[in-house]
Formats: sequence, structure tokens, C-alpha cells
Amino acid sequence: MRRFNQNTIKMFVRPNRPGPDVLLLTTVGRKTGLSHVTPLQYEEINGKYYVGALRGRKADWYRNLQKNPQGEVQIKSEKFAATAEPILQMKAIADLLEYRLQKHPLMIRFLLLTHGLPLFPKRSHFEQLAKEVVFVVLQRV
Repeated sequence: MRRFNQNTIKMFVRPNRPGPDVLLLTTVGRKTGLSHVTPLQYEEINGKYYVGALRGRKADWYRNLQKNPQGEVQIKSEKFAATAEPILQMKAIADLLEYRLQKHPLMIRFLLLTHGLPLFPKRSHFEQLAKEVVFVVLQRV
């Protein structure tokens, strides 16, 4: 996973290369205290940035933010400090998953398949998936 992240970061920071809606999140390691950069797809809604972890609560960046919710976000060439807040309500997570399905149907349908869910989900499928994935909202400081 680290090699994948490093390659994604290299592609992302090339100025002439268009990329997907990816931000770079820098967190402080909960054990090492070192900075860690993770590329994450995001949604901007009302000036807030929403990121999710397929690995759920096991994702390193998520666990780092639990210990220290302060981080740095880079979107294209813009960098800013941010505070992270986990989204804990299953309904809110299911709502975000439905929203992302509308905006990114191929990616979210692939996500559904990897979790053993149908390609054309019902609300109950999103609620089931909401128990496994996590979302965090990043707000500018």
C-alpha cells in the first residue's frame, strides 16, 4: 500500500498531469511522531472536505487522526491546515455513499462489489457498508 501511495503522490504533484479528485493528507504518526502523506479521493461539500477509508478503522491515516486530529491538506498547489472530525452516524455515512454513487458511479460500484454488495444497491446496502467504512470531514483551520 505504501508503494501505491508513493506512486500516486508522484503522479499527483506533477504540475502538467491532470489527476482525479485527490488530495494529499499529511498526518502525524501516532507511534513515530513522523509526518505521513496519504493520497485520498475527496468530496468538497459546503467548504468541507470529506474523505473515506475502505479499510475502515484500520486505516493508518484514520488511526493517526484519532490520536492527533490536526493535519495538513494539499489540493493541487494549495496547502492548508485542517482539523479532522470522524463521522460516526451510520445514516450520515450512508448518505455520503449515496452521494458518491451519483458523482462517481464506476468507483462506488466497484467498492460495492469488493464488499459483496450488488451493483445496483438499495438504501439497506449503503447502511450495511456504513458499518465497515469510515468517513472524516476535514475543515480548514
